[in-house]
Amino acid sequence: MMFEFDQFLGFLAFLTILTMGFWLMIFLTAVIVPYWLGGSIMDLIKEKKAKRKAAKEQKA
Repeated sequence: MMFEFDQFLGFLAFLTILTMGFWLMIFLTAVIVPYWLGGSIMDLIKEKKAKRKAAKEQKA
């Protein structure tokens, strides 16, 4: 037995939402996460440099 038209539309909506979620997950893991990690690492490096500089100035 074939699907009725409203069932077919529901199936298409489900596939559309599933596909959008898949590509959003790919985008997040490929672009946003590395950007976030890079910024965090740069921030940690800047903090360490500032601590080192402050300790050096305190010694002198």
